[in-house]
Amino acid sequence: MDMIIGQKPRAGQEGAGPAGGAFIVDGDERTFMQEVVDASRSMPVLVDFWATWCGPCKTLTPTLEKVVTAAGGRVKLVKIDIDQNRGLVQQLVQLGLPLQSVPTVAAFWQGQIADLFQGALPESEVKRFVETLLKMAGGAMPATDLVAEGKAALEEGRAQEAGELFSAVLQQEQENPEAWGGLIRALMALGQEDQAHDALAQVPAKIAEHAEIAGARSLLALAEEGRKAKSELASYEARLAADPADHQARYDLATALNALDRREEAADALLDIIRRARGWNDDAARLQLLKFFEAWGMDDPVTMASRRRLSAMLFS
Repeated sequence: MDMIIGQKPRAGQEGAGPAGGAFIVDGDERTFMQEVVDASRSMPVLVDFWATWCGPCKTLTPTLEKVVTAAGGRVKLVKIDIDQNRGLVQQLVQLGLPLQSVPTVAAFWQGQIADLFQGALPESEVKRFVETLLKMAGGAMPATDLVAEGKAALEEGRAQEAGELFSAVLQQEQENPEAWGGLIRALMALGQEDQAHDALAQVPAKIAEHAEIAGARSLLALAEEGRKAKSELASYEARLAADPADHQARYDLATALNALDRREEAADALLDIIRRARGWNDDAARLQLLKFFEAWGMDDPVTMASRRRLSAMLFS
């Protein structure tokens, strides 16, 4: 896994944006129009209203700086000390900005207040706030772009490149589930199953149950099951030819077909068991099919078609 997680950013990624510090400034009444209102006509601007006596401010401001730095020059942060800028605060209150308490963070876009929040939010919520602001402005966080590039590379068979892209995201955001899931899938595509297991073990506990991680976990489990099943494919087919009601043979055949990436046939086999004997073996066929869906991804065409067929069976 070191060969991927330890990769340096791809050529061209180092320059994704100017240094975060260039977009984190202290503002005052004299510079507010230029640093905030005028600047917001070309990029979203966050204004952090804080005070030296404010305990939550000491938690929130570093979080804002971290998220803005990760944005790579796509959003700006202007910090305003309310005690040093009472005249400005009074003007803004008269314009309707609620500054009765700090910390208050106002987001400006196109010269207007687009959104705001008050209190010391956790980093995950600050990140969501900034992502929403960027989306409104027609952009996205650099990590979002890298994940999208990684998924496209993986779909096009460029697993090594995909792994490097997902690794670049993880260097910035250790708790990005899409990047972890993508990295594990890239390692599997490269035939590096042991390293994929190592990567799964390193996933932060906070995101361990995220759908992207669950899908990667299912992919690994099915790979292990599939190795044995592939070698016995012919015997499963022979057993079914002799006895179409041999549900265990059909179940094992589905596992083998999935290991061979014959997804439609694998889903058909499990759906056939559900049609013939819905509760067979404590609902094993349905549970295995759900594991397939996780491994394939919920937006996979075979997943979507098979889910519709499954729903039709269960609720008809």
